[in-house]
Amino acid sequence: MDCSDIQLSKHAFKRMFERRIPPEAVFHVAREGEIIHHYPDEQPYPAWLLLGFWQEQPIHLVLARDEESRVCWIVTVYRPDPGQWDGTFKRRKSP
Repeated sequence: MDCSDIQLSKHAFKRMFERRIPPEAVFHVAREGEIIHHYPDEQPYPAWLLLGFWQEQPIHLVLARDEESRVCWIVTVYRPDPGQWDGTFKRRKSP
Protein backbone atom coordinates (compact mmCIF):
# COMPACT_ATOMS: atom_id res chain seq x y z
CA MET A 1 0.00 0.00 0.00
CA ASP A 2 1.11 3.52 -0.68
CA CYS A 3 0.93 4.99 2.82
CA SER A 4 2.51 8.23 4.02
CA ASP A 5 2.14 6.87 7.58
CA ILE A 6 0.62 3.79 9.22
CA GLN A 7 -1.47 4.14 12.39
CA LEU A 8 -3.20 1.58 14.59
CA SER A 9 -6.84 2.15 15.50
CA LYS A 10 -7.75 1.54 19.15
CA HIS A 11 -9.64 -1.57 18.05
CA ALA A 12 -6.63 -2.96 16.14
CA PHE A 13 -4.31 -2.22 19.06
CA LYS A 14 -6.60 -4.13 21.43
CA ARG A 15 -7.06 -7.07 19.04
CA MET A 16 -3.33 -7.28 18.32
CA PHE A 17 -2.59 -7.92 21.99
CA GLU A 18 -5.64 -10.13 22.62
CA ARG A 19 -4.62 -12.32 19.70
CA ARG A 20 -0.91 -12.24 20.59
CA ILE A 21 0.14 -10.84 17.23
CA PRO A 22 3.38 -8.87 17.63
CA PRO A 23 3.49 -5.25 16.45
CA GLU A 24 6.36 -6.14 14.08
CA ALA A 25 4.10 -8.66 12.34
CA VAL A 26 1.26 -6.16 12.02
CA PHE A 27 3.41 -3.45 10.45
CA HIS A 28 5.16 -5.99 8.21
CA VAL A 29 1.80 -7.11 6.78
CA ALA A 30 0.64 -3.47 6.43
CA ARG A 31 3.77 -2.69 4.37
CA GLU A 32 4.30 -5.94 2.48
CA GLY A 33 0.97 -7.79 2.50
CA GLU A 34 -0.98 -8.79 -0.56
CA ILE A 35 -4.35 -7.15 -1.19
CA ILE A 36 -6.95 -9.91 -1.36
CA HIS A 37 -10.15 -7.86 -1.17
CA HIS A 38 -11.18 -4.22 -1.61
CA TYR A 39 -13.97 -2.47 0.30
CA PRO A 40 -14.36 0.75 -1.74
CA ASP A 41 -17.52 1.89 0.05
CA GLU A 42 -16.21 1.64 3.63
CA GLN A 43 -16.52 4.80 5.68
CA PRO A 44 -14.84 7.06 6.44
CA TYR A 45 -12.17 5.68 4.05
CA PRO A 46 -11.95 2.88 1.48
CA ALA A 47 -10.39 -0.26 2.96
CA TRP A 48 -8.53 -3.39 1.91
CA LEU A 49 -8.08 -6.86 3.36
CA LEU A 50 -4.40 -7.79 3.27
CA LEU A 51 -2.75 -11.17 3.68
CA GLY A 52 0.80 -11.57 4.87
CA PHE A 53 2.93 -14.11 6.64
CA TRP A 54 4.96 -13.77 9.82
CA GLN A 55 7.09 -16.68 10.96
CA GLU A 56 5.24 -18.79 8.36
CA GLN A 57 1.87 -17.98 9.96
CA PRO A 58 -0.88 -16.23 7.92
CA ILE A 59 -2.16 -12.88 9.16
CA HIS A 60 -5.08 -10.85 7.82
CA LEU A 61 -5.48 -7.18 8.47
CA VAL A 62 -7.98 -4.60 7.34
CA LEU A 63 -6.34 -1.34 6.37
CA ALA A 64 -8.19 1.90 5.48
CA ARG A 65 -6.50 4.80 3.70
CA ASP A 66 -7.32 8.49 3.73
CA GLU A 67 -6.94 9.21 0.02
CA GLU A 68 -6.04 12.84 0.63
CA SER A 69 -3.26 12.45 3.19
CA ARG A 70 -2.44 8.80 2.30
CA VAL A 71 -2.38 7.99 6.04
CA CYS A 72 -3.30 4.33 6.49
CA TRP A 73 -5.23 3.07 9.49
CA ILE A 74 -5.06 -0.54 10.59
CA VAL A 75 -8.67 -1.30 11.47
CA THR A 76 -8.28 -4.86 12.76
CA VAL A 77 -5.86 -7.78 12.63
CA TYR A 78 -6.36 -11.53 13.07
CA ARG A 79 -5.08 -14.97 12.19
CA PRO A 80 -7.44 -16.47 9.59
CA ASP A 81 -9.18 -19.69 10.64
CA PRO A 82 -8.13 -22.53 8.29
CA GLY A 83 -11.65 -23.94 8.65
CA GLN A 84 -13.10 -20.80 7.08
CA TRP A 85 -10.44 -20.02 4.44
CA ASP A 86 -9.00 -22.02 1.54
CA GLY A 87 -5.41 -23.30 1.70
CA THR A 88 -4.04 -20.00 0.35
CA PHE A 89 -5.97 -17.94 2.96
CA LYS A 90 -7.12 -15.70 0.08
CA ARG A 91 -10.70 -16.96 -0.30
CA ARG A 92 -13.39 -17.89 2.18
CA LYS A 93 -14.66 -21.42 1.90
CA SER A 94 -18.25 -21.83 0.74
CA PRO A 95 -20.71 -22.65 3.55
